Amino acid sequence: MPLHRDIYWVGRQWAVTGYGMQAIDQRLNGIFDIEVSRLWEDGLAERMYALKWLNIPDFDKGLTAARKRFPEPAEKTASPEAQVFPGTDGGFTEQPKPAAVAILDIQIKGWWPAKARFVSPWRVHRPR
Repeated sequence: MPLHRDIYWVGRQWAVTGYGMQAIDQRLNGIFDIEVSRLWEDGLAERMYALKWLNIPDFDKGLTAARKRFPEPAEKTASPEAQVFPGTDGGFTEQPKPAAVAILDIQIKGWWPAKARFVSPWRVHRPR
């Protein structure tokens, strides 16, 4: 994947771009690129340090620059299944879980399973 058009910092191996943090070496095809949403993951640096080809000081500088550029998101909200709401009696009640959705099963008699039929394409014949 080529580097994003917005480039904020460039090191020897890494660049901070509008995408997040990207490896400059285009032969890696974007395999090690880090999106903005993943910059603040726990253990990101430790996972990257395990790579033998990684220039650790350059990665640390890039990660610091990227985290300055893209601040940490606000606290994540709880999942909808775990949310609780104030009840009428002063206690707390859990939000009701949505009902299961029925799977729509449609079949056309005589058509499924059908073998594909190849038809000659329609062509316009023009007189010469």
